[in-house]
Amino acid sequence: MKVLHASMLLAALLAGPALSSGAAIAQDDSPHINLLADGPGKTEEEIEKAKAVERAYKDTLRKIPDAAASNDPWGNVRNDGQPKKAAGHAKPAKPKAHTATRGSAN
Repeated sequence: MKVLHASMLLAALLAGPALSSGAAIAQDDSPHINLLADGPGKTEEEIEKAKAVERAYKDTLRKIPDAAASNDPWGNVRNDGQPKKAAGHAKPAKPKAHTATRGSAN
């Protein structure tokens, strides 16, 4: 229990100067800067350039063909000429005919 009290006291002593320095920054002597100020907007040239870039982007998107083919990265590796096997549905081997040597009375 003494260790817990000592560690809490140490944490409070170390946190004290950190909290007090933050309070000095929040006082009125700090500069008030509005980062979202209503500054000058875009010029006509910048607006036209942005529109041209947007038009070029949309034209490029229209030129991309639709993906009609399957998206199979291993498609070229597989042999399409072989018939596909049903996985897990293999026919069981027929049991061999029993001969009379087993369990027969001689």
